[in-house]
Amino acid sequence: MARTIATVITVGVLLGVLGLMLRGWRRRGRRDAELPAGYPLPFDTARVIASAAVLYVATTLRAQPLERLNIRGLGFRARARLTVTDAGVILALAGEEAVFIPASAVAVLEDASVAIDRAVETDGLLLLGWRLAGTPVQIVDSYFRILDPSDRVSVNDAIRTIAADALRPVARDESEA
Repeated sequence: MARTIATVITVGVLLGVLGLMLRGWRRRGRRDAELPAGYPLPFDTARVIASAAVLYVATTLRAQPLERLNIRGLGFRARARLTVTDAGVILALAGEEAVFIPASAVAVLEDASVAIDRAVETDGLLLLGWRLAGTPVQIVDSYFRILDPSDRVSVNDAIRTIAADALRPVARDESEA
């Protein structure tokens, strides 16, 4: 009898926690519903400079590195293909529409080791900071783990080449880093 009561209490607590998690995720979805998922894909065919299979980790606001955004197409971790063209960066997450980031919107490119709930070896993640469409100052950070180490250099160099004029240091609040 005592085991049955303990089991019922445990199941009840777990269901309550899951319910709160679901409620929080839905609230976050409503909060981020107006944030654009990248920019419109260019109509003309851009030349591919580099491409790599990646694990997409998360997208966060620049000043809030532990606060995952629930932007349409970028809300969940997934396998993806990161393609750098002469027009910008295309991120194609498995099961989602491709997200395009024009070269002029790229603001930051740096290595990272921690993103939300993911910690990896030193500089194991690639952080791509970009300006949201329609907001000239709001920058978000998207984190990627490039699967093949040989692709990391080519992707990094390609992004730096296409966004040379846009890339410049952006201050990150040291207390939150």
